Amino acid sequence: MGVIVITGGSRGIGASTAVHIAKKGLGVILTYNTNPQAAASVVDRIEQAGGKAVALKLDVSDVGGFEAFRASVAGALLENWDATQLNGLVNNAGHGLFNPLTAVSEAQFDGLFNVHLKGPFFLTQTLLPLLAEGASIVNLTSATTRVATAGVAPYAAFKGGLEVLTRYMAKELGERRIRANAVSPGAIRTELGGGLNDEFEAMLAAQTALGRVGEPEDVARVIAMLLSEEGAWINAQTIEVAGGYNI
Repeated sequence: MGVIVITGGSRGIGASTAVHIAKKGLGVILTYNTNPQAAASVVDRIEQAGGKAVALKLDVSDVGGFEAFRASVAGALLENWDATQLNGLVNNAGHGLFNPLTAVSEAQFDGLFNVHLKGPFFLTQTLLPLLAEGASIVNLTSATTRVATAGVAPYAAFKGGLEVLTRYMAKELGERRIRANAVSPGAIRTELGGGLNDEFEAMLAAQTALGRVGEPEDVARVIAMLLSEEGAWINAQTIEVAGGYNI
């Protein structure tokens, strides 16, 4: 049985992805930063359904903590699955910010950069020794890289950088048959950026061909596919999962 690391797996898309890949028979190491109770709840859901999961603390913005995290992952692999390698990594952890260009502070800019681009770069680099040949990396980006949305410029810019980085991962890790793809959600009903109020949701639904905003499960199913044999010949791609947003 393979084991996948999912950052930001205590809520939203990350939590839904953890549940979906556990249903496929994969082990899950999910991370949380500030809410261990939420992470424990996801682990409990997976284990009640017959799966196996472990929650580890990780601050994706703190590169200095990545070596210790790798050691924790290696320990969890050995203790819980009698394994030494990972079969996948989902760089999902993140936070939103809604602020016009003229109001973004340097601290806010740096915070978004650290979580959405610098963190995934160096976390992937740190975990590479644990990734098995033929493993899969999935990076979460955003439809805001395609559709300019006022108020999210730094977030979208760094997600765009992550899309480019995904292609370079695929190119440079191909010798180990490690695939790298990006999944680009549209408007999803999560807590990111404070969630959706009724008026904002109605506006987003009206701009989406399928007439609604997405649910975390809509995205999780695609991530799970990319981590499985069903996605074994998909590489270096960005897949928008948005129901036809702003087309």
